[in-house]
Amino acid sequence: MSFKPWKPLLLTALVVGAGTTAATAQKVAAAQKAIELERYNEARADLAGDNSPEASFEMGRIYQMRDKPDSAATAFNKAAGTTPFGMVAAGRALLAKNDVAGADAKFADAAKATKMKDVRILTLITQAYAESDNKSVVDKAIPYVKAAETASKGKDNPALMIARGDLYQLSESGGGEAMSSYDRAIAADANNAEAYYRRGALNVRSRNGSEALTNLNKAIELNPNYAPAYKELAEMYFAAGQYDKATSTFQTFMDKAEKSPNTDAEYAAFLYLSKKYPEALTQIDKVLAADPSNLTMNRLKAYTLYETGDYAGAATAMDSYMKMAPAEKIIPEDYSYQSKILLKNKRPADAIAVLQKSIAVTTDPAKKRDLMNDLAVAQSATGDYKGAVSTQKQITSMPGSDLTDQFRYAVALTKNQDYQRADSVYNIINTAKPDYVPAYQYRAQANAGLDPETTKGTAKPYYEKYIQMASATPDKYKSGLVESYDYLALYNLNAKNKAEASSYVEKALALDPTDERAITIKKNLAPPAPRRAAPATKRK
Repeated sequence: MSFKPWKPLLLTALVVGAGTTAATAQKVAAAQKAIELERYNEARADLAGDNSPEASFEMGRIYQMRDKPDSAATAFNKAAGTTPFGMVAAGRALLAKNDVAGADAKFADAAKATKMKDVRILTLITQAYAESDNKSVVDKAIPYVKAAETASKGKDNPALMIARGDLYQLSESGGGEAMSSYDRAIAADANNAEAYYRRGALNVRSRNGSEALTNLNKAIELNPNYAPAYKELAEMYFAAGQYDKATSTFQTFMDKAEKSPNTDAEYAAFLYLSKKYPEALTQIDKVLAADPSNLTMNRLKAYTLYETGDYAGAATAMDSYMKMAPAEKIIPEDYSYQSKILLKNKRPADAIAVLQKSIAVTTDPAKKRDLMNDLAVAQSATGDYKGAVSTQKQITSMPGSDLTDQFRYAVALTKNQDYQRADSVYNIINTAKPDYVPAYQYRAQANAGLDPETTKGTAKPYYEKYIQMASATPDKYKSGLVESYDYLALYNLNAKNKAEASSYVEKALALDPTDERAITIKKNLAPPAPRRAAPATKRK
């Protein structure tokens, strides 16, 4: 499961109007730049003492970025009014409370008041939808984007293009349009660090490391203190498996970013993703000491306690998190971890109930498959191998299913002692990926199930193939090789091929001198001790 426990950087708004005083304009501009660099406390300080609509609007954005919708709505409402800008603020207040229909009406009123020709207002509406993180709003925003492009008379506005790019990123298939938008922003302003950052961040998510490095480094060249760019670089190194470099780069982000519970939380999340669980737990506890209601940290505390083996603590933390999390904030990964925690605490029936409920409401195909795999594991834990087979079979017919799913299906069949079908599925895997070594061992095990007396040798060709492939890296496949040698030793013992059996026994013991199965077979290979003659009896 892959997810990003911190929210991505949101956009810089363009809210300064013609009637704004010079002092307010300066404060708002400074706050906007601080927000762009994720320096939220600094942004709040820049706005302190200013009760103008523009300042209140920026405060609303800060609260929204910190995932505080009630506070965001309050701040946006302070900026609300009868002007087009005030209508946009009112719409954002409604959108923060997830009243999409109400927000749509306010945005439509604002646009109509300017006859769909004010690029600033149209950009603010686009940004409002893009910053909502609501995937359903993309189509609602497109007419405002097009109207703003028309009003710009062929000259791209960087703020609009960045908003357009972020909007398209909400769409599953919008990556191309998003990248095009950032390209247009850069073409309009070659020194726009934010546009390079946004383009680099999109490169990271599309796994284009070379382009990501180029764009993120350009953002840093334009502004060496552009903290979010270091964070994206860290994520790129993480995705490439360069964990030490990822951690050091994330530390650079921490050095450049504002010192706050928010950046501490991001670091904790990164440590968790880097599998540095003890360090992550220390950081999580540090954040929760300052902010006990931090939803993401409460989530990660349950996850991390599970990963460190504290299953009782994980259960307590997960129960606490699930009680505090609003229904719309619970994600499929939460159910996955909850089920694993329940299994470790010997509550398999509860784990199955949780997974069945979550599968029913999960629409993302990849996440639904992950949850169904967890369900099959839980079913196996209860001895319901037939149920596990049924679940794994469903997965193999789902969109996006691959050979890994076929492999899990075959394993489930083997556990259900349906060895013939398991062999057929393993044959599919062997044919599609003949260099996948473990599949031959598992196919051998299924065939061994077809020959419980080890007299027919049904598993023999597959164990031999496994030995042929695994012997190149014996340290990696040690246990499988020992298992293979043991089987072939027993088969040859039963076939009266004692020399062959002895050869395999010695190979097994060379890898593992404590291998009890090989030791037992070796005893059976030893010639019987000669009988001692009975002592002669004396005649009377």
